[in-house]
Amino acid sequence: MSDPQTVSVPGRIMAAEMAEQPAVLQRILDEGAPKIRQIAAEIAARNPRFVLLTARGTSDNAALYAKYLIEILLGKPAGLTSMSTTTAYGAKPDLTDVLVVTVSQSGGSPDLVASTKAAREAGAITLAVTNNASSPLAEVSEFHIDVLAGPEKALPATKTYTAELLALYLLVEGLRGGDGAAAKDLPGLAAAVLSRHAEVKALAERYRFAQRLVITSRGYGYPTAREAALKLMETTYIPASPFSGADLLHGPLAMVDNVSPVIAIVPDGKGGEALQPVLDRLRGRGADLVVVGQQAQVDAASAGFALPAGVPEEVQPILEILPLQLLAYEVTIARGQDPDAPRALAKVTETH
Repeated sequence: MSDPQTVSVPGRIMAAEMAEQPAVLQRILDEGAPKIRQIAAEIAARNPRFVLLTARGTSDNAALYAKYLIEILLGKPAGLTSMSTTTAYGAKPDLTDVLVVTVSQSGGSPDLVASTKAAREAGAITLAVTNNASSPLAEVSEFHIDVLAGPEKALPATKTYTAELLALYLLVEGLRGGDGAAAKDLPGLAAAVLSRHAEVKALAERYRFAQRLVITSRGYGYPTAREAALKLMETTYIPASPFSGADLLHGPLAMVDNVSPVIAIVPDGKGGEALQPVLDRLRGRGADLVVVGQQAQVDAASAGFALPAGVPEEVQPILEILPLQLLAYEVTIARGQDPDAPRALAKVTETH
């Protein structure tokens, strides 16, 4: 009789890693937070002029989340870097007193390592946020934060993404002298969301034969829209276009009709308020609108997934992505594919 642990069950690894997320979040709060506070205090004492964020793929969406945190909570300008300006064109910007944060699950991509090394040589304060403390990226950076997610074997990143989000939130809180209290209930809330897997499985039937998807949000929810689109594309192979709600109104809304599936992530706060006119326009066009957000917003849509109430908006993305990870998993299984091993992908993408 075969050992069930050795039988190749499609999605087994991804499912197990999604289920680990509450424990990973708790580990960061218990074990990682003190070191993150210490690093943040050292960086804050040097008073960086502004912040540049460097990443690829899933980590790029985590970096975008950090950009919102930095600009809203710290009041400092923040930008996402274009690594090719350094690695391909050899540009040498003056980065004196600039904080450069490089986010990478593996810490192994050559362009991330090269651009971070160049930033440090150009005078930047460099910080790597990775899941690998012995990675080349950690070695070339002045500071390093380990997101403590443990080995991630499925090709789609799940637990490392939410771990990066929490680590970046705690970093920004440390930079402004905050206590990170908004994050204290996240492990329990994440467990509650993941326990509702059956709701997502029912929702997945809507997308089994979808030809394309539009995903939209605003504010803190926009990185979630991008990450959800990436997860769906890399696992289900369905083209999924993520748009800021504001950008959706500037033209792409024309492609939405009464058979177009749209997923809207509606933050409970200013981002959701800003998205409201977009939701009204989508309903007016008869779109098949599914909402991830508060119960009232779900009730006003075609279907959806209600998130816990009362969570501060700046940490809601850590919960918002969970049902969308489950959705990517369930749609992939329904389409007869293996979410653990999407075609043409590798765990470490060696771009230069």
